[in-house]
Amino acid sequence: MANKKPGARQPLSRARPRAVSKRGLSAVLTKSPSAAKKRSVTGPARNVVRRKRRPPADPATVYQRLSGEYPRAQCALVHESPYQLIVATILSAQCTDARVNLVTPNLFAIYPRASDLADADQSELEKVIQSTGFFRNKSKSLIGMASAVVEEHQGEIPDTMEKLFQLPGVGRKTANVVLGNAFGINEGVVVDTHVGRLSARLGFSRHSDPVKIEQDLICLFPREKWTMLAHLLISHGRAICVARRPRCEECVLSDICPSSLV
Repeated sequence: MANKKPGARQPLSRARPRAVSKRGLSAVLTKSPSAAKKRSVTGPARNVVRRKRRPPADPATVYQRLSGEYPRAQCALVHESPYQLIVATILSAQCTDARVNLVTPNLFAIYPRASDLADADQSELEKVIQSTGFFRNKSKSLIGMASAVVEEHQGEIPDTMEKLFQLPGVGRKTANVVLGNAFGINEGVVVDTHVGRLSARLGFSRHSDPVKIEQDLICLFPREKWTMLAHLLISHGRAICVARRPRCEECVLSDICPSSLV
């Protein structure tokens, strides 16, 4: 083995640097001058004061106040018979009540009874109801509903949930509309987009499914108020508690509503 010369430089060690863990690297970075400077610029975190969310609105108070605000609340679909109402309700799917009311006078002039509608030519019916949207599916539902009414119920609209639900194109919402407004039977609560939105904002329901929302409302309000409850919530949803920018400053429920912005 050769002797090392005095004063000769020793070769640098080629050992790999020791790996630094993420925690260690974080500690090093926080001690750096730049990090300290950044902390001094941003300053300490501010304490954000959040307003405590109110509990769900009292159902009795909501009903009382909305009754006073909308004393003439009623079904917006113009009708003179259960037949006219069930037809108008089927047409109102994905369509405004105002548009349906423009279409139905001509429709009922051409098809005044369920038997007339059952015998309708689908292409001709489509032309009459085209402006309500989804007219092909709606025309099939209307002719199917009318045919079932003629064949199974002697041309008269049935007055029970079970029988209505069996008609083509008739779901629970349509059945509730007909029972509550044409027959005065409180079988359930009509849940449309307005009722669903207000039920969530008022804390009445956490569900998005209309059937589950209806069950929550049924537990909160007495049976005799179910039909009118829907009219009141729909009226308020159209006038004040709109979808995008609710006018909370004008709302009679703002002091008890958990979603109020004022």
